[in-house]
Amino acid sequence: MKKAIANIHLWLGLASGLVVFIISVTGSIYVFEKELKAWFYADRETVEVPAHLVKKPLHELLSVANKAAGKDHTIQSITVSSIPNQTYSFRPKQIRDTTAFTHFGEIVYNHRFYLDPYTAAVVKDENTTTEFFMVVLRMHRNLLINRSLGKMIIGISVIIFVVTLLSGIVLWWPKNKNAAKQRIWFKWKESTSPKRKNYDLHNILGFYSMFILLAIALTGLSFSYPKFEQSVEWMVNGGDSSPKPEKLRSKKTKPGVLMPLDSILYQAQALNPTAHSFTVTLPEKAKGVISVTAQIGKDTRYDENEYQFDQYTGKLLSSTGFDQMNPGQKLSAINYDIHVGAVLGLPGKILAFFAALISASLPVTGFMIWLARSKKKAPVKRSRTPIPLK
Repeated sequence: MKKAIANIHLWLGLASGLVVFIISVTGSIYVFEKELKAWFYADRETVEVPAHLVKKPLHELLSVANKAAGKDHTIQSITVSSIPNQTYSFRPKQIRDTTAFTHFGEIVYNHRFYLDPYTAAVVKDENTTTEFFMVVLRMHRNLLINRSLGKMIIGISVIIFVVTLLSGIVLWWPKNKNAAKQRIWFKWKESTSPKRKNYDLHNILGFYSMFILLAIALTGLSFSYPKFEQSVEWMVNGGDSSPKPEKLRSKKTKPGVLMPLDSILYQAQALNPTAHSFTVTLPEKAKGVISVTAQIGKDTRYDENEYQFDQYTGKLLSSTGFDQMNPGQKLSAINYDIHVGAVLGLPGKILAFFAALISASLPVTGFMIWLARSKKKAPVKRSRTPIPLK
């Protein structure tokens, strides 16, 4: 049985190794995406706070952003920061060509405009398609190829990775106490061979990171397979499906009525005075509603409140928050924060970062183990001395 498991572990590992390596390296970078952006993108994310000015009305900033985007593109979402020296970001609707093979061909248009909220000046017109962290994210999620195909390859590779982790713990399991000592820590001497060191790196690091990697991999499957996430919700809810959100509509008024955008933002801010930021999603249709998400948690995504407003009257139509969710919905909401370790704060992110680096090393050390054993098993060709003819 153990020999069969070893073969499964080997060939599945070789089949998915390159994809797992790419996912792991890009994932380790994206764990600290927010912190790295604050460092590298300070010129576009921060402004000097003037002593004599107040922030411009949101509808005025939206008008400037729409002009910057051009007549062929309209702003779809706005991120409003509560931090005084932070810029506001405006994102037009993304345009995709789903028939293209690569990420760069598929994303025809994807920009983000950073505006100074005090002067309404456009600080940065960012081409998000080629922006570094977006490229890292798309490599992590779909290998920079067509989203549907890449998502499928990533999903299958993650499933294989889960199987290799579980089979790895079976292979790691020691026969006795003496063997256990060798499996739980490095006992290297000067005479220890490179092959043995590589074997220990694969086994010991894999063992200590296994539970964290399982959590990261299983939460990652939710992004590739929505039905997997729904199934988890169903199980957590004790066999009950989560109710579908009600589809709300705005009531049309007389032509020419302006969108009460500032009133809506003020309402959301009054309801969430401690929120770090607000994401305003504008409607695409005449009967659509304006959605506002108030981000309460500084480093987590799950702690947020969502509101829907009538786009013509500014009337609050619905509100939902983390505390109002059922257990399955709460687990889904916290899924991303588990995936990147943010659910445990900075220590959790550090653990996720090092676990991702170990994950990237496992296909490399595993391949080296297989290569060394293949050379060892290869038959040695004996040279034959020709017998001279008399």
